[in-house]
Amino acid sequence: MDAVTIFTTVSVMVLANGVVLANVYRDLPDSLRPAARHWQFGTLFVALGCGIFAFGAKLPLWVMVTFANCALMSGLIVYFWALQCFYGREPAARDLIVCAAATISVFLLSAVYPHFLLRVFIVSLAWLWIMGRSVRLLVSRARTDPSHSRLMLIALYGVAILYVTLRFALYTRIDLPSDFTAATGNYVINLVSPIIMALLPAIGTTAFVLMCTDHVRRQLEAAASTDYLTGLPNRRFLVKQGEARFSRARQQKSGFAAAILDLDGFKSINDGHGHDAGDAVLVQVAARLRQAARPGDLIARSGGEEFVVLLDGLTEAAAFDAIERMRLAVAAEPIRFDNAVLTATASIGVAAVSPADRSFEDMLRRADRALYRAKDTGKNRVILAAAA
Repeated sequence: MDAVTIFTTVSVMVLANGVVLANVYRDLPDSLRPAARHWQFGTLFVALGCGIFAFGAKLPLWVMVTFANCALMSGLIVYFWALQCFYGREPAARDLIVCAAATISVFLLSAVYPHFLLRVFIVSLAWLWIMGRSVRLLVSRARTDPSHSRLMLIALYGVAILYVTLRFALYTRIDLPSDFTAATGNYVINLVSPIIMALLPAIGTTAFVLMCTDHVRRQLEAAASTDYLTGLPNRRFLVKQGEARFSRARQQKSGFAAAILDLDGFKSINDGHGHDAGDAVLVQVAARLRQAARPGDLIARSGGEEFVVLLDGLTEAAAFDAIERMRLAVAAEPIRFDNAVLTATASIGVAAVSPADRSFEDMLRRADRALYRAKDTGKNRVILAAAA
């Protein structure tokens, strides 16, 4: 099999992947469609470049290599734009400057001053620059995107980068004519080139689709675990985290506390000013709790006007002090809604983990009883739960 046949096969395969992505596109949420559209266009550019190499033998050399390389570099840039869109960044048209400069260089070094090695050097630099930026972006998202498909894309880019580097190094050791191209003859390196070019549009498209699928799955999981109004974790997530933290504290014999916070007189706010005012109070209280919390503390809305705070690594006394700061933060300033000035205070019960606690629910029950004592003894205060 010669290079032309392989380029032809790759072109057809890449176009087929473009069709698959076009079908998947319709099922993606609106937020991911710009990224998918860019990836689709990148795939079409790569297919075009491979097609020119496959069927451009009868064209003048400078026409074939100039337009083929321009299409391939454009495809890599549009792939990079797809990744930027996927991660919420705005693509910049200035990236095309590199493609334009490299394309002009290819034209000059094939039509005016034929020099194959210098032409490959410039194209290789452009490819490495574009792919290197893509890898850097993917690597930088390790914390926010733990998907295996992201790692797959990094690996594919890594293989392509390694190949481009090795290809240029090999070309420097081979005596080649000035009219040599990537589709010339049956050199082994030329037989490998189209296969490498197919990695991103073929396998890479699969990885990109999986990235989109993982992203949608994480969004659905987050929506199922998040309170729609405050953006805090909901009770479902709270119970899951509470059980995990309780087990860890028992195993490591470390401090752990849970606090239940209930807003005082919240019903009168809803009755006197409407549910929109009540919602505004809940949102503001959630924001104040976040601001007063330590890194790693979990604040959840467990329902209605009730919040739960989980504190790792604190003794009972330290947990009391931390929750007292949150109580003061809630009541620090009035909350303004339209023309009304609303006051928010909270009664709070705190329970530190006890050897007698058999589960996280046991801790919550003790904290809840302490909360009712806080309500009964004057409200707007923190009460420690009695030992189990």
